[in-house]
Amino acid sequence: MLKQRVITALVLLGLLIPALLASDPRWFALLTLAFIGAAGWEWMRLNGAGSGLAIVLGVALAAACAGALAAGWTQREPTPAWGLAAVAWVLGGTLALRSGVAGWPRLPRVLRGALGLVLLWLAWLALAQARALGLNFILSVFCLVWMADIAAYFGGRRFGRRKLAPAISPGKSWEGAISGLLGVLVLALVWLLLDGEGSSLYGRLANAHGPVLLVAGVLLLAGMSVVGDLFESLVKRAAGAKDSSALLPGHGGVLDRVDALLPVFPIALALAAL
Repeated sequence: MLKQRVITALVLLGLLIPALLASDPRWFALLTLAFIGAAGWEWMRLNGAGSGLAIVLGVALAAACAGALAAGWTQREPTPAWGLAAVAWVLGGTLALRSGVAGWPRLPRVLRGALGLVLLWLAWLALAQARALGLNFILSVFCLVWMADIAAYFGGRRFGRRKLAPAISPGKSWEGAISGLLGVLVLALVWLLLDGEGSSLYGRLANAHGPVLLVAGVLLLAGMSVVGDLFESLVKRAAGAKDSSALLPGHGGVLDRVDALLPVFPIALALAAL
């Protein structure tokens, strides 16, 4: 299993790093478009679609992303419209987690499918726009999600006592979540000290709105990364699945790798547009 994980990780890095570093951000948009299409296929399978329909809708999602890329939407500066996606994630994510595993299947299958495809499309568009804002900006958001996850893991292992959502993800604890919040605050401070251009998410927030909004924004994003993770876990549990698929040997599926990113990037774009 460890060998599979390492090989898969190396292959993914071999694809993602050149696309991320390319001078033309459209290369990154094209590569991530393929991954989002695969995530759409996984989402539809988790929500009861047959294999043929899931493939068709995954391809349709990738085509919708390609249409946005061809229309130049990925090159635009963030607009206040991203605030609607942020509000939808905060309210919708809260309601979904409060309803629990039993509540998710009560929604009509068509609604669940459409909701996931729209959320994936928005996440891809936010990801592509973040790359167009510059390498510093997108890396600052990626690293926030990774820091929240890593700090939560080690904080939970060392101090974890109280379960955060035992019916959805028994391994998560409140102590781990708080460790993740503290970790991203440290990350933001270090990034600001090293960021001479101020082009990162943290630099934009600090320069435009001061330390209070910076701290509030960073904590919101860290919290929503947990919501994204829990939301995907809820959907998998409702479907009786351990992983979203076996597309990535040793890692599960694409959704398993990007779940925390789904709410974070739209909300990061909303904060950048303030």
